[in-house]
Amino acid sequence: MKRIEVVAAIIIRDGKVFATQRGYGEFKDGWEFPGGKVEPGETGEEALMREIREELDAEIRVDRLLETVEYDYPKFHLTMHCFICELLSGKLVLKEHEAARWLSRDELNTVDWLPADVGVAEMLKARF
Repeated sequence: MKRIEVVAAIIIRDGKVFATQRGYGEFKDGWEFPGGKVEPGETGEEALMREIREELDAEIRVDRLLETVEYDYPKFHLTMHCFICELLSGKLVLKEHEAARWLSRDELNTVDWLPADVGVAEMLKARF
């Protein structure tokens, strides 16, 4: 089975978590934490800062690893490293996503999360 390694930003501001809705591909319209693939030679933190800069035109600080998710989709195995992040600058311009929301703890279940992101959303609901 094909293996894909990605990083995801858990951006928290004023008690809310930033979520994005995919605008392309097999999982179009599903909600996720923004991020992307780790390129050869990159650390997870470097990949995440690059991805957020490319996808959202923003700068973040990666604070710490929250969780690594292992998930089997029908066509590939996903390893997703989820990092707690702080937004440093930028206005979070959607370049690849069709929508985004800042979700409070009570709103985390109001979007249709992609399967690998469901557990992370539940963890955030319990912790924050």
